[in-house]
Amino acid sequence: FCGECLQPCLQVPSPLCPLCRVPFDPKKVEKAASVEKQLSSYKAPCRGCSKKVTLAKMRSHVSSCAKVQEQMANCPKFVPVVPTSQPIPSHVPNRSTFVCPYCGARNLDQQELVKHCMENHRNDPNKVVCPVCSAMPWGDPSYKSANFLQHLLHRHKFSYDTFVDYNIDEEAALQAALALSLSEN
Repeated sequence: FCGECLQPCLQVPSPLCPLCRVPFDPKKVEKAASVEKQLSSYKAPCRGCSKKVTLAKMRSHVSSCAKVQEQMANCPKFVPVVPTSQPIPSHVPNRSTFVCPYCGARNLDQQELVKHCMENHRNDPNKVVCPVCSAMPWGDPSYKSANFLQHLLHRHKFSYDTFVDYNIDEEAALQAALALSLSEN
């Protein structure tokens, strides 16, 4: 794992592997020498200026590359294709705002829920039900996360509303994604 992905796992009292969820000792975390070697030896072109840079230094280069910054400034912001992509029937749970499972703070969107929990409940050992997951059609409203903060950080980095049509089944969603992909190429 990269440091950015592993860091939130190290911030809690009982760290769990972000992949298999098994407890691990943070003192035994070590860099993978073979991966470090590969990152230091392979070069790739910068997406802005095309200069060849080792992968180990690519993030640093991209963050200071004037051409990348220019491209990003000219990049259009994401705008949904349809202003309201999902009609929200009254019998479906609210999937826009959530209640903190620790303290009951209300009307938190997904990002606010993550921020609120990280700021106010970082050391809370209680197992709680994820309000985001329980609002989803596939969610189990009785399942309590072993480590809710890690779950939030790793499973809820984006809003499902942007990518999921709750009104179609998995097979129809796959077919729609394939058709859209073929039409774009």
